[in-house]
Amino acid sequence: MELTKKTHACVRLEKDGQTLVIDPGVFSEEDAAVGADAILVTHEHMDHFHEDRLRAGMEANPGAEIWTLASVAEQLSAAFPGRVHTVGEGDTFTAAGFEVEVHGQLHAVIHPDIPRITNVGYLLDGGAVFHPGDALTVPEGRTVDTLLLPVHAPWNKVAEVIDYVREVAPRRAIDIHDSLLQDHARPIYDSMIDKLGGTDHGRLTPGSHTAVG
Repeated sequence: MELTKKTHACVRLEKDGQTLVIDPGVFSEEDAAVGADAILVTHEHMDHFHEDRLRAGMEANPGAEIWTLASVAEQLSAAFPGRVHTVGEGDTFTAAGFEVEVHGQLHAVIHPDIPRITNVGYLLDGGAVFHPGDALTVPEGRTVDTLLLPVHAPWNKVAEVIDYVREVAPRRAIDIHDSLLQDHARPIYDSMIDKLGGTDHGRLTPGSHTAVG
């Protein structure tokens, strides 16, 4: 399995000639979902769900399908009848040859005055990769090989990120959700997570690849 980092929270995974894309949002490339056989969306915020990005992927491949939570599915189902599937915590399904488990229910707290929305994470192929969306969800009872780590967001702080890595205890963690983090600050985050996270931690520039699973 090969993982390609796209900008911000979007990743592209390829296996056995099929392609799965997760969270092509407004910060990701305009063609982030083009060529996908399946698209997963964790929640409705614009940096994870951008309708134009999804439409581009769905229109480029008439066989492509989307799996997502209800708040996103209801915005797309009419345009792509039969190709948009609603999922929630505990569901399992196969998408583009990947075995997918759904973990989590709610977005992390941004501020007590802001209502929490639904957020789900996706565990691929029994633990090969876990994308939590905008939450520090731990997939209970599962061993995670590669954790896609939301390293910088309005809803987190670095202590929480480090403790999350420790709790999930993956073989390695790769940064996502990083568009708001300035390049000159990256070494600070890298150093703390590297020293305290207890696992192999790294980041990929958008467009670069790594083998996973």
